[in-house]
Amino acid sequence: MSATSQKAYDWFTSRLGLVEGTGPWFTMTQEVIDRFADATLDFAMIHVDPEAAKDGPFGTTIAHGFLTLSMLPHLTHDITETDDNTALMTGGVNYGFNKVRFVSPVRVNSRIQATVTLVGVEQKGDTIEISREIVVAIEDEERPALIAEWVTRHFYEPDNEEA
Repeated sequence: MSATSQKAYDWFTSRLGLVEGTGPWFTMTQEVIDRFADATLDFAMIHVDPEAAKDGPFGTTIAHGFLTLSMLPHLTHDITETDDNTALMTGGVNYGFNKVRFVSPVRVNSRIQATVTLVGVEQKGDTIEISREIVVAIEDEERPALIAEWVTRHFYEPDNEEA
């Protein structure tokens, strides 16, 4: 493990359990829902047909659950914490999700926002695996739209052993 990755690991470990922040509100419009339907070929009435959806269980169209999930990079872009150590990363990738739950539907024109909590840090050589709990709230709703544990991997340059 490199000195850089060890320093970053120590920094992340010191922040375990802390809320990293809450992002800005985002309005889930019918246009956004329709564009996602176009991209995924999921044209279910509950998502894309406002007239038919009026008689459905939610009284209007709702966002695809996977649309809400796919919004996480946008919803969390400016709120995950970094410091000089993380700026020294050579790269990073999405590794996956340990858990995803679609708790409540996001009705068209609802506003959503994400809150991020650092919940896991694991050293893997010169790689650090970070787990964050993301809770996507719906404005004026008691229950969130979704709760997910998102895993990313951060890569660091190994120490140069030639001196």
